[in-house]
Formats: sequence, C-alpha cells, structure tokens
Amino acid sequence: MTHKDSVHDSPSDAVTAGKTSRELARLSLIYAQHPAYGVDIFIAGKEGASDLELLRSNGITTVVNCAVNLDFNFVCQPQLVSDHRNSVHGPGEIRYYKIGLIDGDGNPDTQMLAAHYILRAALEQILPEKPSYPRRERGGILVNCRGGRSRSVVVVSLFLHLTLPSEFPTLEAAIAFVRDRRGLLEDEWYKAPKPVLAESARRAAAWARAIEAGET
Repeated sequence: MTHKDSVHDSPSDAVTAGKTSRELARLSLIYAQHPAYGVDIFIAGKEGASDLELLRSNGITTVVNCAVNLDFNFVCQPQLVSDHRNSVHGPGEIRYYKIGLIDGDGNPDTQMLAAHYILRAALEQILPEKPSYPRRERGGILVNCRGGRSRSVVVVSLFLHLTLPSEFPTLEAAIAFVRDRRGLLEDEWYKAPKPVLAESARRAAAWARAIEAGET
C-alpha cells in the first residue's frame, strides 16, 4: 500500500478543524496506525501540545517535545504533586519526552540521531507495574515544536523514512509527505524544515542505517 491510498491520507475533520490558508491546524494527524507500532502519529505547535483535552480526545498518551525553548507542565493531580524550591513536579497526565533541538544552527550532529532514537524509545519503552509509573497507557504520539513547522516536521520525517523505508525510500519523500499532511504551504518549504536540520537528518539517517547494520 502506498501513501497515496493509505488511510492516513484522510484526516478527520476533528483533527484539522480551525485551519485557514495561513494558519496551521492546532493538531495534525500525520500517519494513522504505524504498522510497526500500531499508533497514530501527530504533529502540533505549542497551542495543540498544551491542550490536554485536545490530546485526550484524539487518543494521545505521549508527547515528544522537539524544542529546547518550550516546556509544558502536564502535572495536574494535586495529591501526587510536590513543590520543592519552587519547582512543581510529579507524574504528568501525559508521558513526556524532551529532545531540545534548536531551530537552526547550534545542534550537535549527534542530536538529530538521538532525536530519532528518543522517538523510538517513546514508542518501545515498557514501563514497570509500579505506583510510581502511573501513566502506562499506550495510545497516539504527538511530536511538537514551537510552531509545528520545522523541528517536529524533520524529526517525524526522519522517523518515517527509517521505519518505513519501502514507503518513504528517501528523506525527501518523507518530508514532502509530512509537509502535505501538516498543511504547510509551498512558500514555507524553505524553512519548514530549516535546511540545516534537513542536512542533519540526512546524516542521522546514514548513521542509523550503519547502526542497524552493525557497522559501528
């Protein structure tokens, strides 16, 4: 099945509602039911990623934040929250992973490779049956950055290219697909994703293939 006739080419109105020609959807379904993991993959900017009700209504249980300059507090159970030196902490309502990419120059070459493996870990990690790990649900996954245009787009594209090589044989094919699913206009493509991030993703793809082939 090609991505031209796949189910993930028909996003629901609920996911794409509110989008105008210049405004991205608050939440975009990028790929439905990834065959290796059986989960839906979404992209959003800060507005969608911070909306816990929106995440829950779309079955999202995990957030992977690509941005270094953006954080969320998903802790909202007072009986489990601690306040230590003005830092509120406790188990969040959503499983939360942070990559911390800069949207441009400044990232170590290895960080994009790490981003791919963090995303994989978010999908593959099995949490223990302990009270201190209350969020064990396995649902959809949201990848976000501040605007949902660059960092999140390149990380999801790299992930699709490496995990579904028959469907996305090149990184460029994956980027084109994600741009379309995210609703990015052609006049934004020069910065969505930033060229330096796309180059980093190409190097990361080569390294990941070498790692998988046992060549390290």
